[in-house]
Amino acid sequence: MSRRILVVLSEYGYWGEELIGPLETFDKAGYHITFATPTGKRPVALPPSMDPDYVDPPLGRSVTTPEMAAKVKAVEASDRLDNPLDLSSWLPDRPYRSKPYFLRDWEAYNTRLEKVRDQIADRYDALLVVGGSGPIVDLANNWRVHDLILAFHALDRPIAAECYGVACLAFARDQEDRESIIRGKHVTGHCIEYDYLDGTGFVGTDFNMGPPPYPLEYILRDATAPGGAYHGNFGKTTSVIVDYPFITGRSTPDSYLTGQKTVEVLDQGLRQWGFKSA
Repeated sequence: MSRRILVVLSEYGYWGEELIGPLETFDKAGYHITFATPTGKRPVALPPSMDPDYVDPPLGRSVTTPEMAAKVKAVEASDRLDNPLDLSSWLPDRPYRSKPYFLRDWEAYNTRLEKVRDQIADRYDALLVVGGSGPIVDLANNWRVHDLILAFHALDRPIAAECYGVACLAFARDQEDRESIIRGKHVTGHCIEYDYLDGTGFVGTDFNMGPPPYPLEYILRDATAPGGAYHGNFGKTTSVIVDYPFITGRSTPDSYLTGQKTVEVLDQGLRQWGFKSA
């Protein structure tokens, strides 16, 4: 039976190669892919990720080849990303504690989550959260995305994330103990040396800021402690860490490797890779 992967994308801009890398790898492996966005809107690639002439400010060079730009444009022009799964319709919103009838709402919320978990068990073998600047807006602090991740975690299903999509893992926390699910784990993610000094932008808004609103590296360092660690691997060409059930990729150059390691986790039983255990 073909593996089934749920791929979550931001509606405010995903980085093209961070979708293409895993997607091509999953397609080659014969996997079935379902796309999802926070409100069911069609995801859109960040314009710089389709522009081979765009120079990445921290690196001082282009990070998108003409071949990759063509691949991203081809996916954008296709119907493949049409009609993604609407997370806001599928998962319940977490009840606001100051509302009247909070107890009844909380009971209904938990009942619905149990049904969603059963559906995930029947439908999906792994989860991927694609990176880019968009996740900062609508994925990182999205309770439904957190609950989706927690459901996959409870089912012991692989969870992959790239770049600023890894922030979702740091913030996915059980409401009883409030500890991140990556506590004690080894992960990578966008290191501070690669953050923009200026020009962090998003699709569908004229809001353009300087550096990202939070330094992901610091958040990941705190979320994995004690016992785990953040690995930025600054100065190395790639940075992908497998510490089951998590597969994390630092940035654009890690996209294909993130996809490949996810395949190895699913089909070969890989459990740790890319770091040395203490």
